Amino acid sequence: MRMPLLRLEGLTKAYPGVVANDDVSFEIGTGQIHALLGENGAGKSTLVKMIYGLVKPDKGEMILRGQPFAPGQPSDARRNGVAMVFQHFSLFDAMDVAENVALGMENPPPLRDLARRIRDVSEDYGLPLDPSRLVGELSAGERQRVEIVRCLLQDPKLLIMDEPTSVLTPQEVDILFRTLRKLSSEGTSILYISHKLEEIRALCDEATILRGGHKIATCDPREKSARELAELMVGQVLHPPERPARPMGDVVLSVEKLSLKSNNPFGTSLKDISFTLRAGEVLGIAGVAGNGQDELLLMLSGELRAPSAQVKLKGLPVGHLGPNARRKRGLVSAPEERLGHAAAPDMSLTSNALLSASERKGLASRGFIDWSATESFAQQIIERFDVRTPGTHVLARALSGGNLQKFVIGREIELDPDVIVVNQPTWGVDAAAAATIRQALLDLAGKGAGVLVISQDLDELLEVADSFAALNEGRLSKVRPAKGLTVEEIGLMMGGAHDMHVAHEASA
Repeated sequence: MRMPLLRLEGLTKAYPGVVANDDVSFEIGTGQIHALLGENGAGKSTLVKMIYGLVKPDKGEMILRGQPFAPGQPSDARRNGVAMVFQHFSLFDAMDVAENVALGMENPPPLRDLARRIRDVSEDYGLPLDPSRLVGELSAGERQRVEIVRCLLQDPKLLIMDEPTSVLTPQEVDILFRTLRKLSSEGTSILYISHKLEEIRALCDEATILRGGHKIATCDPREKSARELAELMVGQVLHPPERPARPMGDVVLSVEKLSLKSNNPFGTSLKDISFTLRAGEVLGIAGVAGNGQDELLLMLSGELRAPSAQVKLKGLPVGHLGPNARRKRGLVSAPEERLGHAAAPDMSLTSNALLSASERKGLASRGFIDWSATESFAQQIIERFDVRTPGTHVLARALSGGNLQKFVIGREIELDPDVIVVNQPTWGVDAAAAATIRQALLDLAGKGAGVLVISQDLDELLEVADSFAALNEGRLSKVRPAKGLTVEEIGLMMGGAHDMHVAHEASA
């Protein structure tokens, strides 16, 4: 038995209309890698915010190393040895690694000394970093290293990690796991939040499962299958997505030899992109974050304009058209950044439904909005995709990340498009919600739509895609049948090994 580092006793936190955590109690052992699992809205975020000092519990207490622990703010938590790596990185692109690390420290040493410490610590833990490199030039995996090393310099006793592998290749995941196991062997406890259940089974010593704000169980995840863990999270039997039989139709979307400069100074320009998408086809495009995925979606959605004839929708040039004109013609999209890009944070779900559906759903005419029809459409999305919210009047920013993801993806699917382009469709959502979204995309393809899925979740791509390509440094590999590809081969292609014989040799 491990000595407990942190003990939670009866933690309760309520917000208007919802109890986020209800009498939650469990222990995290010293040197233990402890998973925190639950579907979207189960209370995971609120719980870790209480541990990290971002939220004050209404009832209950925390005991850290035998002493009462009640951080009033994150700096209190850090002083007590609690560090956190958030799902969304808090880094400044125009500053170098050392400067970004210094910003996250209470009393940073001189930059020259800090740079030496960054080199030493990053190499010790297998996460090598150059302190002088601009963060804007780093890959997503390297940016995560910056966040982790910044925490390690604080000599944490408890490291909280929220969805840490969502932007990593399989090879980078292996490196991260070696680092976490080394930290665990040295006595650092890790609270690990992830929806990737096979990773939980491979890495974690123990798992606590939340459902509806309650603790449902604490178990050894290695003794459960991924499906058993998922069913504990959602309280029901899960079934794999069904792939409806569908013949491939005519080409509905084509891009030919397109090169396009990124509108982001730290972005990745597209280089000689060519592919076709047929009716009824699901094309999966993999890539580590920062390799041109955002630019590809912006180009396809119309937010970045392209030479007219190089982008065709149902045979007609659309490269010069903006998003609304493309939506009207049947091409819809959902970007990765859900809050601020896919949805307006301070607008209601009803208003957010209107933003992308007004043309295809006829929700506005001659300058007048049919608010009753718009509200009905928003309610339709909420019900079909099980969006956990008190109602359509709720602001987008009030939803959990996973529930907002369900809403914005559901909104586009419900438009019954000819072509849908989605970037990270199940990012940050639980197993049941991910299954719902994937099934809806497959059903859409079954009706004859062309579906293009950009994702860093390789299991997801292998589950839904008919054909596959990898994006690396703005270049797209040749499109290949997805059947028969392995996760290892795809990971190598994401890293730039676009020729399959190269990938086979490297994985042999």
